[in-house]
Amino acid sequence: MDDEEKANNDRIFKRFDVNGDGKISAAELGEALKALGCVSVEEVSKMMSEMDTDGDGFISYEEFIAFAAANRGLMKDVAKIF
Repeated sequence: MDDEEKANNDRIFKRFDVNGDGKISAAELGEALKALGCVSVEEVSKMMSEMDTDGDGFISYEEFIAFAAANRGLMKDVAKIF
């Protein structure tokens, strides 16, 4: 991951983490997905299950970065929106 990708991922994570607690909740993810045009409960649940690898109900920064690294094309599109 180059410096530009890291900067974009950091910025996106901070936008998704509305309350600034260092993790993304299902509600925060839902709001972010709504901005991207994905609004169904099923879509939010699917994304949470894909990203929340430790199953604690939150997406940590590390989980977010791992997802971003595996989905670089998607993250480039997200970076354009956020």
